[in-house]
Amino acid sequence: MKIVSVIARYLLGLMFTVLGLNGFLNFIHQPPPTNPLAIQFFVAISASHFAAFFFAVQVLGGLLLLFGFFVPLALTLLAAELYNILAFHLTMAPGSIAPALVACVLWLLVFLQYRNSFNGVLAVKPVVQE
Repeated sequence: MKIVSVIARYLLGLMFTVLGLNGFLNFIHQPPPTNPLAIQFFVAISASHFAAFFFAVQVLGGLLLLFGFFVPLALTLLAAELYNILAFHLTMAPGSIAPALVACVLWLLVFLQYRNSFNGVLAVKPVVQE
């Protein structure tokens, strides 16, 4: 399982680093979405520069996974990214959800290796320091 997790970590890190950099450099050209709401959404996040924050977190999380530093932090950052990506694809572009699902499976494989790092976060009754 450890080898699978390492491979998944590298693939997920590479995916988010490349696609995050693509948000800034636009070296992988994608056709515009067909849904008018999706077009409005992209126009709004581009014009407001909100997308820059989104892509910066993708690059940061991807690099942390690639280098193996702060992996639980990277997983936490990328979980929020994946939620937004899935929400977008489920509501505005359901036909292109496959890459997002692959990223979720990779994230889960990495998470399973680092699940002990999340014990305090996932505790029903967390320990409080006095």
